[in-house]
Order: sequence, then structure tokens, then C-alpha cells
Amino acid sequence: HVQLVESGGGSVQPGGSLRLSCGASGHTYSSNCMGWFRQGPGKEREGVATLDSAGRTRYADSAKGRFTISKDNAKNTLYLQMNSLKPEDTGMYYCARDLRPGVLFGSSMLATRYKYWGQGTQVTVS
Repeated sequence: HVQLVESGGGSVQPGGSLRLSCGASGHTYSSNCMGWFRQGPGKEREGVATLDSAGRTRYADSAKGRFTISKDNAKNTLYLQMNSLKPEDTGMYYCARDLRPGVLFGSSMLATRYKYWGQGTQVTVS
């Protein structure tokens, strides 16, 4: 089993930056794909950015040019650097890993495709 713990959230003014981290523990074999998702009040969980084992990335249109997903395999840690934050970026940010068997990277922005989730870290931009 894999445990994921997010950190780095907080309150920031518009235009500010935050760096989210997601540490993995347990059976931390190499993951086929990891990602960041966001859930605002009263909204569905949506994909923000994903990164697969081949280094391919996908970003939500709202995140392109502002957010960068990366990972440190030696530390079993996934990161999300968020710059030029906007109020609409507010929400709970979740880390996910391991696409379910048979799921292709093209579907990696769909929350239902992942096996493991963290508890989330709150980001508030105001």
C-alpha cells in the first residue's frame, strides 16, 4: 500500500507563488503516473497537472504557463510549483498516483483513473 502526504499549501495574495510537495511512503515502487488535482468549494475534483514515468506532462489550460509539475525519484516526492496565482486557483489540492490497469496517459487528468490519493493541502488566493 502507498501513503501520500501533501504539504506546502497556504494563503497567498494574487500574483504570489506556492510550491506544493507530495511525499510517498510504503511500497514506493516506480509509479506509471502521478498528478495534482484541485477541488474548489462545490466543484468536482479536476486535473491540474500530471507527469508519467516517461517524463510526459499534461496541464489544465488554466495552469499552462504558470504551474510546473516535477518529481524527485530519490526522495519519492512530487512537486507542483505554482506562480502568478489567481483567486480561481483556490481549492484543496490533492496528489494522486498510479493509473489503474489499462488506463492510458491520455486519460491521466481524470480523477477516477487513480489508485492512491493524499488527504490534500488547502490553497487560498485572496
